[in-house]
Amino acid sequence: MADWDIRKLHILRTLRERGTVTATAEALHMTPSAVSQQLTNLSKQLGVELLRAHGRRVRLTDAARLVLRHAEAVFEQLERADAELAAHVRGEAGEVRVGAFSTAVPALVVPAVTALRGTHPAIAVRVREAEAQEAYELLATGEVDLALSLAAQAPSVVDPRFTRVPLLADPLDVALPGDHPLARAERLRLADLAAEPWIFGASGPWSDITRGACEAAGFRPHQGHAAAGWPAILAMVEAGMGVALVPRMAAVPRDGVVMRELREDRPVRHVVAAVRKGAEQGAAVATVLTALHTAADARP
Repeated sequence: MADWDIRKLHILRTLRERGTVTATAEALHMTPSAVSQQLTNLSKQLGVELLRAHGRRVRLTDAARLVLRHAEAVFEQLERADAELAAHVRGEAGEVRVGAFSTAVPALVVPAVTALRGTHPAIAVRVREAEAQEAYELLATGEVDLALSLAAQAPSVVDPRFTRVPLLADPLDVALPGDHPLARAERLRLADLAAEPWIFGASGPWSDITRGACEAAGFRPHQGHAAAGWPAILAMVEAGMGVALVPRMAAVPRDGVVMRELREDRPVRHVVAAVRKGAEQGAAVATVLTALHTAADARP
């Protein structure tokens, strides 16, 4: 029977995700030579070629992909074992590390942590602000236990490493200058603003969300200005430089800005949580997920 070494399999899986030995070494806090040596040893233990040189990089062989396909079930079962052991030893006590994007921290994570202090004081939640891609890298390498992101930025639902949990459909309101003719119109549709200059990011998920919402309403938005931070976007709206879609979670009251709900179009962005597959059965992680659900349900 082949000798299956869990640590070496984890290194191989990380190489598949990161693409290079150097990036794998950085993610696992190892040296590149140590990564190469461990994978060479694994190849000898299993009796198959796992890597093949491709220029200055390496590629996984078909045998390596077969090994990893079976290893995913092993990793999942180990996560379940860790979760059950933690529940047995500590009950609902323990530490849960949460990686969350910027607007989710005050809107969801802080209310959840505040509630947990009263109901589960033995659970310590450590928060790390991280945008979606970084949060999932941290989740994959075991540096956080739970990651919050937008569904559009989350790994595929068929990714064998993670379990995704829907949390919230966050409405997108439109931000208008206080003196805009439509700021206090009785009814407002997104299409009513088709001729306006729009303010959104030059690229990335928020650009895609804004363009998608406008195109669903029947027009392509003219980008008057590009900005990624909500303070900058709202400051430009206040100055009359354009209009913007703003997620309700990110909206901060501003004297010169009117936030209008779009009742007919009602665009939303979907917020999801993710954990490593199998870890959702851990008592502490499950309790934090429940608290996040409660915080999400309490939002207007």
